[in-house]
Amino acid sequence: MDFFFPDSQDQIDPSYDFKREASSLDRVRQRDDRYAHEVISPAPYTGILLSKALVDGPGSKYTFAQRHRLYRHGVRRFFRLDACEGPPLATLGDCGAFNYVREEKPPYSVEEVVDFYDECGFDYGISVDHVILGYIPDATEVVRPLREAPQEWIDRQELTLEYAAEFLRRHKAINASFTPLGVAQGWSPTSYAHAVQVLQQMGYSFIALGGMVPLKTAEIEACLRAIEDVRHPETHFHLLGITRTELVKHYERYGVASFDSTSPFRQAFKDDRDNYYGPERKYLAIRVMQIDANNRLKRRVLAGELDQNKGRGLERGCLDALAAYDRDECSIETPLEALATYDNFLGEPDRQAEYWRTLHDRPWRACPCAICQDVGIDVVIFRGTERNKRRGFHNLFVFNNLLHKELAAA
Repeated sequence: MDFFFPDSQDQIDPSYDFKREASSLDRVRQRDDRYAHEVISPAPYTGILLSKALVDGPGSKYTFAQRHRLYRHGVRRFFRLDACEGPPLATLGDCGAFNYVREEKPPYSVEEVVDFYDECGFDYGISVDHVILGYIPDATEVVRPLREAPQEWIDRQELTLEYAAEFLRRHKAINASFTPLGVAQGWSPTSYAHAVQVLQQMGYSFIALGGMVPLKTAEIEACLRAIEDVRHPETHFHLLGITRTELVKHYERYGVASFDSTSPFRQAFKDDRDNYYGPERKYLAIRVMQIDANNRLKRRVLAGELDQNKGRGLERGCLDALAAYDRDECSIETPLEALATYDNFLGEPDRQAEYWRTLHDRPWRACPCAICQDVGIDVVIFRGTERNKRRGFHNLFVFNNLLHKELAAA
């Protein structure tokens, strides 16, 4: 089972000074910063997924220089994939369909996308698709008759299939080196099965299942069951944007060979509770807000609601107490009291029970990943991109290990 991590220019600065909270003066981001596969060995994923929309679409995160370096050097050299230890990492390209989901049609031609994959040297490339935002369960004896799908959904499925056919023709015409994946978009188990049938007739044996991110786990499995009825023995699937480890034990039965997800990484700084992954449970990260950098707090300071100097002192008190606790120089009550005082000053919710669990268990001490071994308690402090992304890298490490355990058990 292959796990691809969708890149969004997520790197960390290995020279970052947590005491001064500053990078080195001679830091060059692209040269010096490190991807997760350069920090954790072996890499916490099987490969990298890169969306064309991220590179040169609306809201692209790539600078002009980065974009041209990617085109000039290719995807493997750009991500320094061949320099890391362990099995070779694969590369998968897609269009980033969610970036243009509100548009009437995708902004890219099939020729542009095939050439992008081929020129950048991807191992796999996904055909141009258009996401269908909706789901209608199939009619059964206990469910009312199936509602008719909106014409827009039907049009998007047909357009996606037309692009897939043209994608395959273009791939053969230029003798592209990457493995092509056709995309199946649908709105129900039956419609997904229909799309897979058509793609198989075109000649695809590797198919990406798209648009399933908003679906519940039971709905995803219903679609996989329907697809299994029409799947050829040699056909296998990639799940776009889907984690759902509870389904892992069934993936082989349904022909699922790979998936991609940012969930473990993004939970580090987007989730309200489960920020730090442990092998047995997840923990709440300890929030120490930056009164001089947080936009909401800066507005309150300017409005006269908060005393900035007092806030700075309380903020520094929290960081010093947490560092002292990690050095075993004080009891757990010292950082808890400092956090409670600062949170009360800011008017933040009471998280003492969750903080006690995180500090009491000290999960970073038992973790063998390079991040926890290097930065200690800073990995569980919710504060700034350097700490938060390191926690995200740690989560990828734990998730990848748990995934392999699930697969072994299955």
